[in-house]
Amino acid sequence: MSEHPAELLEQLATIDTPTVCNALEVVASHRRGFGYTVEPLVCTRPQLGVMVGYARTATIRARHPADRRNTPGDYYDYIDNGGPKPAISVIQDLDGDSRGYGSFWGEVNSNIHKGLGCLGVITDGSVRDLPDVADGFQMLADRVGPSHAFVHVVSFGAQINVCGMTVMDGDLVHADQHGAVVIPHDVAGKVMDAAAGIARREGVIINAAKQPGFNIEKLREAQGRSAEIH
Repeated sequence: MSEHPAELLEQLATIDTPTVCNALEVVASHRRGFGYTVEPLVCTRPQLGVMVGYARTATIRARHPADRRNTPGDYYDYIDNGGPKPAISVIQDLDGDSRGYGSFWGEVNSNIHKGLGCLGVITDGSVRDLPDVADGFQMLADRVGPSHAFVHVVSFGAQINVCGMTVMDGDLVHADQHGAVVIPHDVAGKVMDAAAGIARREGVIINAAKQPGFNIEKLREAQGRSAEIH
């Protein structure tokens, strides 16, 4: 399982998720149309900004009771010892059209996961207990709901899909209020330079657009100057 220097994760946390997606188009052009969430998510604490960490994957159900005795200790052991940290819990709700029927996430689980080294959760299920969620714990979810119903972990550590984003155990995930994206390990070290280049090129156009008298001719001129930046 790949692990990157802490300094790289800290650098990646200084740019937002749309910027990472733009940078991946440069350093991994084949990833332009996939690898990120494509359905809307509720970000319960946008003020927390970006989280960057290693995926701990799981699936849940809540519509009906578990068919067999649950073993939550095994799941929590996976969260604690299943790979490098900081971790991000990424959970797929298997209840289909009824996803979010019961929430796995609230005051208790947010505190447990934070204590075990998780920065937050990305799920196509629901979350609750919003005022009482652990301090600094980020949540991106399909919806907010009141009950946990019969929620239980079905599996963990396998490939899952959350809102169109395929995630494998140990993937490097970047997320904020816009959604989430998987950063391929082999290009993670190139993202910051690519993002800086994009910012320089876009800056020429944005600065021109803010000037008095901006028109189509000045736009074309700015686009030409932008294209010369490499």
